[in-house]
Amino acid sequence: MRIPNSGTKNLIYPELSYKIVGILFGVYNRFGYSYPEKYLQKAVEEAFKTNKVPYNKEVKIDLYFDQKQIGRHFIDFIIENKIVLEIKRGNQISVADVKQVLMYLRSFNLRLGILAYFGNKELIYKRIINSRLKDSN
Repeated sequence: MRIPNSGTKNLIYPELSYKIVGILFGVYNRFGYSYPEKYLQKAVEEAFKTNKVPYNKEVKIDLYFDQKQIGRHFIDFIIENKIVLEIKRGNQISVADVKQVLMYLRSFNLRLGILAYFGNKELIYKRIINSRLKDSN
């Protein structure tokens, strides 16, 4: 993870986000890439419970057009009502996944999302900022 020269003061929710990333690395070190996404999510959920990290899982967003529901999305996790966490299997961050997390952040007026990829060689993660909101550390 690249940290700005000015330390953690520019990071949004530094302690919580470091804790989440630590949990992700713990799950990755144990299971790696070999399990389906749903089992990786369950392992992350168990780690949240063990580490007493408050979360909501599979938070629903309904999509409407002309006042008619046309679909829905499910956010993997919202942690402490502050951070969106999306877990994927793969080796490369996709623009579509980044846009998906931004849509989730904007839907819930949250500032920070973490997009994590369980790859065949490493865990890759990206912090995504909802720049439409002012600082609220």
